[in-house]
Parts: sequence; structure tokens; C-alpha cells
Amino acid sequence: MPTKRYYLRKSIVRKLVGELEEKFGPPAGSLLTNPVEVIELGRNIQVFVCGGTPVAFRSPEGIFPTLFSVASLPMKRVTVDMGAVRAVSRGADIMGPGVVGADEGISRGDVVVIVDEQHGKHLALGLTLADSSLLKGTRGRVIKNLHHVGDKIWSIYVTLGKG
Repeated sequence: MPTKRYYLRKSIVRKLVGELEEKFGPPAGSLLTNPVEVIELGRNIQVFVCGGTPVAFRSPEGIFPTLFSVASLPMKRVTVDMGAVRAVSRGADIMGPGVVGADEGISRGDVVVIVDEQHGKHLALGLTLADSSLLKGTRGRVIKNLHHVGDKIWSIYVTLGKG
């Protein structure tokens, strides 16, 4: 599955910490602790692993925390109904009719955590395509799925013997 694995120099780790803190606030910088291993998944995705856990990744859309690390960050949430769980967990984008709730103050282009309405479990990380007032009930796609339970990034945890 991985095409390349290597460790980052401390100077590169400091730059990544700065990027994460700029985008997600100061707590995000604590996700990356030395040593940081990089696992490349194809040409477009780099996964940053600390202590055997994938904590962040870089894709063409930018740098983001993984589902393993979002609980420690102050991220906004979007709740989907139980009928959407299966599709979202398989990588589908989030459609307006499946959204049952969203935190206030979400703007187009924000990164949000997608959770299920029954248990509040983290299902995916998404990039919003609309403001919070338009997420619920709007027809069509409202959130782009960036990372979900069971994807290649998630599977690294199992591959490293953690799951």
C-alpha cells in the first residue's frame, strides 16, 4: 500500500507544526512530536505518523488532522442521520438531506468533523461547500469528504499493528 516511508528532519516538523497551528489553532501543533514518520500513499497523499498513530495528512486540498487526532482539537461538527452513516463511511460526500445538525458559525471552506446522530462517533473529516445555515436540508452535496473511517489513511493504523 505505501509507496514510500521516511522520517522528517526537525526543521521540517517545525514548519508542519506552524501550518497546522495556523489552520487549526495552537492545540494542533502538539499533534506532531518527534520523530515524525511520513508514509506516502501514491503521489498525492502524505500521512504523518507519531508513535505509531497517523495524526495528520497532506492532500491536494491542504494539511489536516486525521480522525485519530480530531478529538483533541476544537473543531466544528456536522451531525448526519443514521441513514447517511453507511455512505459517509464508504467515502461518499455529505448531502444536505442527511444533515440533521451543524455547529453555528460554519463558513464555506471550513474543515469539519462529521458525526452520527445516535452515538456522536467521528465518521469523516470534510470540507464545507456551504455556510452552516445552508447545510441542513439543502439539496445536493454540501460537504466534500476528505478522510473517512476505513480509508487508506485509517488503514495505516491497522497496518502498523495498532488496530
